[in-house]
Amino acid sequence: MKIKAVVFVFGLLHALVVQAQPDSPGGYRNMPIIVKVQFHNLAMPFKDVKYNFNNVGLGIGTELSYNIRNTWVQQLTATWHANKTVGNGIMLYSQVVWRPNIRSGLYTEIKAGGGYKYAFRPVESYKQNNQGKWEAVGRKGKGMLVLPLGVSLGYQSLKTRAGISPFVSYQFLLVSGYNTSVPLVPETLIQVGSRIHLKK
Repeated sequence: MKIKAVVFVFGLLHALVVQAQPDSPGGYRNMPIIVKVQFHNLAMPFKDVKYNFNNVGLGIGTELSYNIRNTWVQQLTATWHANKTVGNGIMLYSQVVWRPNIRSGLYTEIKAGGGYKYAFRPVESYKQNNQGKWEAVGRKGKGMLVLPLGVSLGYQSLKTRAGISPFVSYQFLLVSGYNTSVPLVPETLIQVGSRIHLKK
């Protein structure tokens, strides 16, 4: 099931590459490099926000535009984050993004999508064998499906040699399969980064 979900995401993005819109006359180019620093927390939205900054991570991605105005795009992102309390994690996810312009250069984003997260155990873990004795199972983790929902605020300046578009984003994640007693676990990400549109 989880492998099928990852294959589906890659297949969707391949179709988007084939049917991608041409580069906009305003300087926007498909397939920019998106780099970000992110801060992770296991919490409900806007709860214990300052704790996010104890758990740093990195991300890289790209996007494809659905229309000539670039108000609808599809993003693909791969991230890593550290969290000593609940375990480090890596994620691969894709989101549909609506990006209306507020005024010259300034924009907001609303985004939603799906993906896959692999979370490592924060400490050595144990399980009982058939004889009732505890055995170490290591620190390897488990894969889980994730539903990310986010909002962003950014500034788009595409007139420079490499168009730079800095942004700040807040993501709320619903993670499935974290443990047997809680089917969905809430997590949050604060992300700061930039889209870099390389020129021909």
